[in-house]
Amino acid sequence: MAIIKKKIWPEYFEAVKSGKKKFELRLDDFDIQEGDTLVLEEWDPKARTYTGRSIEKKVMYVGKFKIDKLFWLEEEIREKGLQVISLE
Repeated sequence: MAIIKKKIWPEYFEAVKSGKKKFELRLDDFDIQEGDTLVLEEWDPKARTYTGRSIEKKVMYVGKFKIDKLFWLEEEIREKGLQVISLE
């Protein structure tokens, strides 16, 4: 079981913390498996720094797929695909 750390913007951090958001949509540029721990570290994009808050979630499901366009450059998506991470 691995521990993976990733940045998360404040509005999404709050949604995860409250239990409202139980998934993560991420560029498929890292390895993550069911049973791993995802550590989401709050990142302030305006100040360009971590806030010091983090939350740990156990990965329950990883679904990978490829699509033409979303948040990332089409070239990146075509090369790496996307992953949706369901959290407990």
